[in-house]
Amino acid sequence: MADKVKVWFDKEGDFLEVTFAERAGYMRETAHDAVMERVDERGNLIGFSILQVSRLATGKPLEAELRPVS
Repeated sequence: MADKVKVWFDKEGDFLEVTFAERAGYMRETAHDAVMERVDERGNLIGFSILQVSRLATGKPLEAELRPVS
């Protein structure tokens, strides 16, 4: 796991992003419609994002499965 993480929240866009590593990557869909994985060119998980993060205020936790590092 990373020594440091970066968390960025865009209130206007209702978007949260967590980054484990500062390197080039792309977003990949998950089974949960609000969660995207950020992976590097080798498929290693380097972060994730949550869309419509205000939905979490309903009291139910968001659960999503992220693929392990390859």
